[in-house]
Amino acid sequence: MAQATIHYEAADGIARLTIDHQARMNAMTFDMWSSVPELIRRAEDDRSVRVIVLQGAGGKAFCAGADISQFGERRTGEDGVRTYDKAVAAGMKAVHDAAKPTVAVIHGICFGGGCALALTCDIRFATDDARFRVPAARLGLGYGFSNLRMMVKKLGVGPVADIMISARVLDAAEGQRLGVINHAWPREAFETEVQAYLATVAANAPLTLAAIKRALVELARPEAEQDAAAVEALIARCFDSADYKEGQKAFLEKRLPHFIGE
Repeated sequence: MAQATIHYEAADGIARLTIDHQARMNAMTFDMWSSVPELIRRAEDDRSVRVIVLQGAGGKAFCAGADISQFGERRTGEDGVRTYDKAVAAGMKAVHDAAKPTVAVIHGICFGGGCALALTCDIRFATDDARFRVPAARLGLGYGFSNLRMMVKKLGVGPVADIMISARVLDAAEGQRLGVINHAWPREAFETEVQAYLATVAANAPLTLAAIKRALVELARPEAEQDAAAVEALIARCFDSADYKEGQKAFLEKRLPHFIGE
């Protein structure tokens, strides 16, 4: 069996984290969850990266959730459950709080923790044959409060109650209606549409993207915990930047701007 891992590559302003565990529909192992924060930091630290993509290898699945075959060994007993859940929560938080925009690119199956992982991203695109499910109620496991809180923030109480209590499979059309994804395209058009979107984001001003992303992160927190000053500082940095001058100049000259993140 090929080693379960998350591949990292960066090109043309786009960092891609590819979940690769195809023998188990890209289910995430403990080590894969544990690797996510460092991979996100790598993308954050790369000045050439404007947008971070999460995707699954093989075209059949984005991610089928946690690798349940490990639960007997890695998620048993109070200490084992705590350690495993801490790794999952850290991976989810790293994606959700990333300093750069995140996009989930979903082919096929997107179940369990994979669905929650997709929801931590700012934008979610899927093939029109994608399927979504959080089957905790069929597995008898307790679903993490932090994940439920994040899902309710993204989708609202009603849709999350439906998804969690029924544990049913959603098709792409219903996933879009409930807000699980932003848009779905047929497979023959999917790569072209997604790449066009990513290229558009990658051409935008990185300082502006950083300010927007920090604002989204803060707005997801309880109001008493929001750091508005941090957001305002990033906004002020935009107005003091060479990119702000370049944006105005390009607009007046009726050309595309060239931003450098300064």
